[in-house]
Formats: sequence, structure tokens, C-alpha cells
Amino acid sequence: MFKPSLFCAASVLALHAPAALAQAPASLAQRIDAAIAPYYQAGEPGAAVIVTKGGKTVFRKAYGLANLERRTPMNADMVQRIGSVTKQFTAAAILMLAEEGKLDLSDDIGKHLPGYPAGAQKITIEHLLTHTSGIPSYTRKHDFQDKQHLDASVDEMIATFKDEPLDFVPGTRWAYNNSGYYLLGAIIEKVSGKSYADFIHERILRPLGMKHTAYEGKDGRVAQASGYSPVKGKLAPSAPLSPSKVYAAGALVSTVDDLARWDAAIASGKLLKPASWKRVFTPYTLADGSSTNYGYGWETGKLQGLPMVAHGGNTNGFSTYTMRVPDEKLYVAVLSNAEYGVVQPDVVASKAAAIAIDKPLPEFRAIEMDAKALEAFMGTYQAGPNKEPRTIAVVDGKLVMQRPGRPRIALLPHADNAFFIDKSLTHLEFARDAQGKVTQMTVHQDGLAHVMPRVGDLPAERKAVTLPGELLDTYVGSYQMAPGFVLEVKRDGEQLVGQATGQPPLNLMALGEGQFFVKQIESASVRFEKGADGKIEKIMWKQGGKERPAARIK
Repeated sequence: MFKPSLFCAASVLALHAPAALAQAPASLAQRIDAAIAPYYQAGEPGAAVIVTKGGKTVFRKAYGLANLERRTPMNADMVQRIGSVTKQFTAAAILMLAEEGKLDLSDDIGKHLPGYPAGAQKITIEHLLTHTSGIPSYTRKHDFQDKQHLDASVDEMIATFKDEPLDFVPGTRWAYNNSGYYLLGAIIEKVSGKSYADFIHERILRPLGMKHTAYEGKDGRVAQASGYSPVKGKLAPSAPLSPSKVYAAGALVSTVDDLARWDAAIASGKLLKPASWKRVFTPYTLADGSSTNYGYGWETGKLQGLPMVAHGGNTNGFSTYTMRVPDEKLYVAVLSNAEYGVVQPDVVASKAAAIAIDKPLPEFRAIEMDAKALEAFMGTYQAGPNKEPRTIAVVDGKLVMQRPGRPRIALLPHADNAFFIDKSLTHLEFARDAQGKVTQMTVHQDGLAHVMPRVGDLPAERKAVTLPGELLDTYVGSYQMAPGFVLEVKRDGEQLVGQATGQPPLNLMALGEGQFFVKQIESASVRFEKGADGKIEKIMWKQGGKERPAARIK
């Protein structure tokens, strides 16, 4: 609300202040603080942020609370989980062993992990480093969350995914994969004769003076801030996690100061030869010649047109983002004690970095656009070399984007043909032909522009039919999708509802006898199959082109 008296008082002060004081530009630290402070609210989890340029700290500050229950303020010195930023250290350890001639990145992993089944496919160490192995990621298994608090040996964890069929031929696709980095930890132990924790401590952390970084639990080193997760729209203390469950893929804890030391070591060429560091930051090329935009433990991209490498980490209660802009000798680290979904650390880091290089990111403001105008953008678009579909639709008067097996994302208009995703750095532009028909969309993400041509209309709407109640009752039961992960199918009036362990309920809409689609997931469907006795014995759950059986257990 406009307050004239306050406005006038401020004007008088400005008129009588010394000219130099009245016009003094804000310092770099003040500009960074003004841009990122609004992301952290009083009484909520916070973050520690550091920005270094040319080896000097230009910004270092903590925001929010380290513990909500005790109202403990966050401190920039606090140790926190860094999640998948651990992968940077794992990759460096592998390169150190390669330089010593103890392994080669082209080695079949079976050479160092005898008995690891890969069938007829050769999986190399480099495939593990670059997320191109095709091995299914064990953290996506349905029972992972149920057992994540229980300690397990390296062999026990590898056994949970070693016999799974590959998702694709190694080297032909990129898919983020924690299993690969778990296996890299096992290879480090096998080749060095030391535990992963000891090798990282003795060969990397201690020589670099990173006194506050450790494998979580080693020598009593644990996160000093409490971690929080969004649960049903509210923040709650995060679920317990055994470091053994994330290991070389995400078990380190650290501070922003130690991570700045890590960057200084990289910038000065410590630990590895220049050729090895160059290899770390070079994106892997797939068999078809396309780039993955991922090196060894680092993503590659651009920030305001400048080459940038970065990596995030998201683990129970914590989220992290680290970024290097080599041409500007710039480094940013954000350690947050809340998971993604509260404040995204990559957004905070990118905004701080852009200000530090004097190229601030644009700020978008949503405008009104009626549903009829939005309909022009509807259709199916193709993304990347795999031609994965993206559908654009109007739902409840808003434009939404969806990819197979993922929830819808709202697109907010800020110009006639331009949209953005709230609380993110992603924005989109639609192009039209001479007749005004939309022909493609360009998605700007991580400094890269992804052009996605429009290839057709939206898929035909799935029409549900009504089945007799007595037939629906034959489908009611419990179906085991995986150990500890059960889909409960119940009848709700004239339709079925399915609810998997720890998941929200899903409406199963009938297409015909035994055939259903999942209302909330565009690519998901369920088929009920009978046994020899004529009774339902299992379901086939299909999603994203893959079909999974689940036996009826009651």
C-alpha cells in the first residue's frame, strides 16, 4: 500500500544527504544479497551461500534456520549433507587411480568387480562416470525408501541391482544413475585396497585442508543443521538415511568454505594432471555423435553465454548446488537444509553467479492470457535425439507441459509467445509460421536452448467406460510391485482407485474389461490378467513404454 508520509520523509533525507552517499552504488555483496535473500523466509529452513571470484571470497552469508524446532539460525560454518556433489570427489578419485596406472577408463567393470553380470554388453568405467551404462538406478527402485535407514554392506547394495536388465545399450543414451557411482566406489576400494571413506580422506580431503568434509559418520562427522522435507504440503524432519545407502554416489558432508577450497584446488590444477581435469569437464559423446552435456561428475552448460560446469545434490533433508564459471574464475556453492521443492539452490546459485559476472538474469512477471489464446500452443512436441514427447495442453485455464511418466508443470505467460516456470530458471518461447500456427518451442534451461518441433496434436483423450460393479469387485486386491511396495486396488463407487505404498491414490479409469488407464499419469495403464482358474492373478503396469508385472497377493 502507498504511504505518502513515509515517501516524503525519504525524499527529504535524500535531498539533504551528501551527494556521494546518496548516489553510492550498491556493492557486489549487497546486490547478491538483495537478489537471493527473498528466497529464504523467517521461520523456514535456510542455506549457506559462498561466492568466490579470482580466488577471493566476495560473498558469504547464511539465511534462515538450521533447526526449526529450536529456532537455531543457520550459520555459514555449519556442516551439511552435499548429496550428489559427492560424485565430483568419486570421479576425481577414479582419475587419480587411472593416472597411477591402476585402472583404465576403458576397462570393462568386470575386470575390477569379478562376477558383475553385464551379459553380452561391455560396460566400461567411463560409462559409469558419465551415466551412460544403462544400469538401472537403485534409488529408483520402489523399496529403496522403505530400507534407506538400514545399514548395508557394499556387496549387499550391489546385489540389489546387479541382476537387473539394462535399460539401454551402454554408450547409446544418458540417464542419471546412482548405481554407476555406487559401483565406482566399489572399484576404488578394490583397486586401492582402502575403504572409499579412507581413500577420499587420505588422498583428497586431508591434502587439500578440507577439515570439515567427510564421509558422513566417519570420525563422528555429521550434518550440524537439521534436514527437512516437504510432506503433504508441510515441512517435516527428513527421514533417516544410512550413509551406506548412498556411499560414493552421495554420502559426503561439507561446508561452503571447504567446497571453495575444493574449487581452488581444481583451479590450480592440484591432484590431477591438466589433461585429466580437462577430461572431467568435457561432455561425453554418445554412439550417435550427440553430446550428453555431462562429463565426470559435472554437468556442462552456459550461464549468460559463458561456459559453466555445475552439479546439484538432493538427499534426505538437504539440497546443494555448486557452479564454476572458469572464464570468470567464479565459483558458487549453496548448501540448503531442505530438499528440492522448498527453495531450489540452483536458482539461488545462478542468480548470485550472474550478478557476480555483471550479467543479471532476467526477472519474469506473469501476465494474463485467456484460455482461447493458450489453445494455440497445444500439441505434441519432440525433445532431443530420442524424440521423447512433450505435450502442451490447457488444464483449468492454464497452460501445462508434461513428459511421459511425470507430473504436469504449469507454464506462466510473460509475453505473447513466451512462458516461464515459476521458481525456476527455465523459460520457453514458441515460434509461429507465416500463417500464425505454432511450429516449435524452444526451452531455455541451464544456459542451453533446446529446440522442440511441434509434431502433431495432443494424443486422443482417453475415454472411460462404466463397468458393472460385480466385475470391478473381481479386480479388488493387493498386488506386489516390488518387495515392500504394494498396490492396493479398491472400489470407489463405479470406478477403481489404486494406491501404492507411501504414494497418493490414483484413479483407475476403465477402457474395457481388464483394461484401465491412470487418470493422473498420462503414460500409465493397468491390465488385469486371469490365471488358469479364471481369477485375477496379476496386473501388468505399463508406464513410459515399459511394462511391469505385479502378482496378486490377496
